[in-house]
Amino acid sequence: MLVVTTNDVPGSRVTTVLGQAFGVVVRSRGLGGNIVASLRSLVGGEIHEYTSMLEEARRHALDRLVQNATLMGANAVVAMRFDSSEIGETMSEIVAYGTAVVIDETSGASMAAPTTKADVGAGGFGRRDHAS
Repeated sequence: MLVVTTNDVPGSRVTTVLGQAFGVVVRSRGLGGNIVASLRSLVGGEIHEYTSMLEEARRHALDRLVQNATLMGANAVVAMRFDSSEIGETMSEIVAYGTAVVIDETSGASMAAPTTKADVGAGGFGRRDHAS
């Protein structure tokens, strides 16, 4: 499934807007991870334990967004965004959301998977193709 952060897909035409689709993930570090992260926060710098947790949560939220859009009958998601918040002091919520649409695949847009990191975009933003 094509997932883009833009409002349209160049070279294609949106034929049906199906509505908002989303994927939600709530994660918490275990006690050991929280202790290690607390110790690292004393000296400053990146806290790798939390970075890894949030990267994984973002991937899962995006996968759930794709599942939701697929169930709605979409073949693409436009205007995809991420949002995050904290729940309590130990949990993080990641939401991936966008507009589920049906695009005309014969009008020139490529639905092929990206072949380079530049096609995917830095840090997972930009154009994303997921296998349906």
